[in-house]
Amino acid sequence: MERILVEGGVPLMGRVRIKGAKNACLPIMAASLLTSESVILEDVPDLDDVRTMSRLLRSLGVEIFRDRRNERIFVNSRRLTTSTAPYGPVRRMRASFLVMGPLLARLGRARISLPGGCAIGTRPIDLHLKGLGAMGSQFTMDDGYIEAETPCLEGTGIYLDYPSVGATENILMAAVLARGSTVIENAAAEPEVVDLANFLNSLGARIKGAGTPLVRIEGVASLGGGRYRVIPDRIEAGTFMAAAAISGGDVIIENVIPQHLSAVIAKLQEMGILVEETGKGFLRVRSRGRPRAVDIKTLPYPGFPTDLQPQFMALLTLAQGTSVITETVFEKRYMHVEEMARMGARIRIEDRAAIITGRQLLQGALVQAADLRGGAALVLSALAARGFSEIRGVHHIRRGYSRMVGRLRSLGGRIFILPS
Repeated sequence: MERILVEGGVPLMGRVRIKGAKNACLPIMAASLLTSESVILEDVPDLDDVRTMSRLLRSLGVEIFRDRRNERIFVNSRRLTTSTAPYGPVRRMRASFLVMGPLLARLGRARISLPGGCAIGTRPIDLHLKGLGAMGSQFTMDDGYIEAETPCLEGTGIYLDYPSVGATENILMAAVLARGSTVIENAAAEPEVVDLANFLNSLGARIKGAGTPLVRIEGVASLGGGRYRVIPDRIEAGTFMAAAAISGGDVIIENVIPQHLSAVIAKLQEMGILVEETGKGFLRVRSRGRPRAVDIKTLPYPGFPTDLQPQFMALLTLAQGTSVITETVFEKRYMHVEEMARMGARIRIEDRAAIITGRQLLQGALVQAADLRGGAALVLSALAARGFSEIRGVHHIRRGYSRMVGRLRSLGGRIFILPS
């Protein structure tokens, strides 16, 4: 397995362009199942998760061509040969379960293995099934698969007990081709949900209210084709912003939507990091010495994103004073803490709270990434640590960051891929 070697202590300087959003691209790829016409997606990042979704769609009979150089994907789902999503890709990536709604809408049936992904806590699919069941689907469990059938999806009112992003997306996609109107209450408001709705509307769907807790969908008979550009990845942007801050650097982040990063920008500014817009879609992040300690509580959007909690924990290990991070979304999202402790970080876990006592320096060490965002956080810690660090478990990082090592090196980071 490949490893990452980092020599820390070098401030990052320069410019970096943010790729298309992984968490928008994956549901949009799943939504391409809803139309029999061709779709071209632009700003599609070259990620392992995108490759996994591509393999899953091909296994269903979808034609996919990837233009990696221009970051585009051509999709045509006119010939769906099966409604069974196989175990392999679904086990590797939880977003694979997002084909459930489109398959039910298009074929009236779906058979999907129970989903996998990063082991960061319980992420039940009961809200997905509750919503799709209310629209007329019936479910059975058989040999590790969920089988669903419906004679016809019917629009209805659905209240989500929790604003789950995945459940909102699955129900929204199914409702697009359902008969009549569907209303989702307490819907997730994340920008990626809005991007999915905008994509579907560009194909002829009738969705209103995406980005608010109340989403209305008027079913249509069919969707057309088209071309669509995926929004920038706010989590990747936040990761590079934290990288600039933890390294003591000065970096311009290109291709961002600042409104999507309001909570992140506010916390960086509270730490004493300078963040300013330097043009449309540009943010400059400058460190001014050690950050100040702050408290962070992860929440659904527009709150502070759980997907940036580990990276900001890395930054706070060097803060002046004591910080508290409270993780409210995933109960096992502290697997990186023990590895950070190997680098000298002082972190104590109490239930869902992490108490971080900042120190002036971290020390390079051999560490192991256990999940995607925790792996990114270890890279950030290594950028600031004295001496050399080796990060293993690189395959986790590849799931969500395109060419992370090369892009950090273009900013002056002393970071390298070690072959297996």
